[in-house]
Amino acid sequence: MGLNRRQFFKLGVTGGAAGLLFGFDVKPALAQSRSLKIARTTQTQSICPYCSVSCGVIIHTLGDKAKNVTPQVVHVEGDPDDPINRGTLCPKGASLFNEIKNDRRLTKPQVRRPGGTQWEDVSWDDAITDIAKKIKKTRDDTFVEKDDQGRTVNRCESIAWNGGCTDTNELNWLVVKTMRSLGVCYLENQARV
Repeated sequence: MGLNRRQFFKLGVTGGAAGLLFGFDVKPALAQSRSLKIARTTQTQSICPYCSVSCGVIIHTLGDKAKNVTPQVVHVEGDPDDPINRGTLCPKGASLFNEIKNDRRLTKPQVRRPGGTQWEDVSWDDAITDIAKKIKKTRDDTFVEKDDQGRTVNRCESIAWNGGCTDTNELNWLVVKTMRSLGVCYLENQARV
């Protein structure tokens, strides 16, 4: 059905008049359309986790901040005040809401024991303790104090660190100091890739 501009306006006016004649009240519909779904939300600024561009995002959560109440994410958008992306997001960044609300998203650490076929949930304390033990064992087993020529090198070549693009300068500084104190030589960051 091809409508020209005049026919479109006639149809709109006729439809509006018919709605009023049949008792359709448009006030509730107009009132509902004026309230935005983000009107009562809390805005949290964050950074998109996907690539090294580090675009700014605003995450809108709905919740009364009471104890034992988990806020629900209702909307994610680009941050217009961010100097990097100025409110724009690529398709992956624009899909952050779906990533956050995905029912298959992992929210607890999991481990698959040697010889096991299933992943099991573990507590954060157990996961951190297990990681620390493995780092210590690997460092103790592979630490190189002197090279082939007898020079002191104090390095651990069997551990590497790869930082993420959303890490802050302060976190990267702390990570580099920590890794260097362990003797780790291989440090990289996703932002350079």
